[in-house]
Amino acid sequence: MPGPTIAPLALLMDNQLSIEIEVRGLRKSFAQLLAVNDLSFTAPAGQVFGLVGPDGAGKSTTIRMLAGILPPDAGEIRVAGCDVVAAPESVKPLISYMPQRFGLYEDLTVDENIRFYADLFGVERRPRERRAEELLKACAMNEFRRRLAGKLSGGMKQKLGLVCALIHTPRVLLLDEPTTGVDPVSRREFWAMLYALLDQGVTILVSTSYLDEAERCHRLALLHEGRLVICDRPENLPAQMTRAVLAIVSPEAGRIKQLLAGVEGVSDALVLGDSVHVFVDDASLGRTRLKPLLEAAMVPYASIEAVSPTIEDFFVDALVPGGYRGWQTSSDQ
Repeated sequence: MPGPTIAPLALLMDNQLSIEIEVRGLRKSFAQLLAVNDLSFTAPAGQVFGLVGPDGAGKSTTIRMLAGILPPDAGEIRVAGCDVVAAPESVKPLISYMPQRFGLYEDLTVDENIRFYADLFGVERRPRERRAEELLKACAMNEFRRRLAGKLSGGMKQKLGLVCALIHTPRVLLLDEPTTGVDPVSRREFWAMLYALLDQGVTILVSTSYLDEAERCHRLALLHEGRLVICDRPENLPAQMTRAVLAIVSPEAGRIKQLLAGVEGVSDALVLGDSVHVFVDDASLGRTRLKPLLEAAMVPYASIEAVSPTIEDFFVDALVPGGYRGWQTSSDQ
């Protein structure tokens, strides 16, 4: 089956908001791999914009191009009013880029790491000390200022990385999966810090593989194999599904998922605790096909009923060719 291609770009509807990040027709290849393919989106000022997609979707490559670190093969990028393609150095004083593995120096203390990054951006001593105090207080790390970075927990290292990235008060913050491998409590604290930054006028672009984090963004761009699937507000995405969702409650949810593989009219299934969300062409399949199948296989279940799709349902279904109505096949080109 031909793979999916680009969906029409969902244009920004909030006309009163200025655009802080604009990407048009972005392309980037590595040897035979087309990592980013004709990518376009806009992100308004003072909001959190999310890049979501599976591994290899092009998220990290896109962020590195936005930061002026990686030159694109084609396309336009404007960040904080700067033409990043024509003059990549011009944007760097106005942004902070935090990669998945932020470059903390583990043999330096928390304070020494902050001082090092402040010096890189030319932040003078008094503004640096005032800003460091403010940021460390916000992330509850003041008491750890003399601790070696190498002795911090994973969550605290990420918060220190964020403090270092913010020490020069950037307009735009670019975060590449900043909470991967971080415990849930630290993730929650990290996001509380991000929301506090919005009050200071910072625009945030973050890539994430956590769908609960995706729902916290004001807008999302779903990427697949370097292409844009859809760009919209999280609350608008479930309504975009064309397939129905059936929830089957059963103590053998995993077995049901395996049993439904290859059944006509069923595109995929998602196990959620003691239930399975089944994506079907027609909700009546629950009565006409799935119920008889489960009973014949003697699989216990409590109920089969149509439910409203969640954002997680949308993302799973969107990556199945033909699931989201924005998909096209090569014959549609």
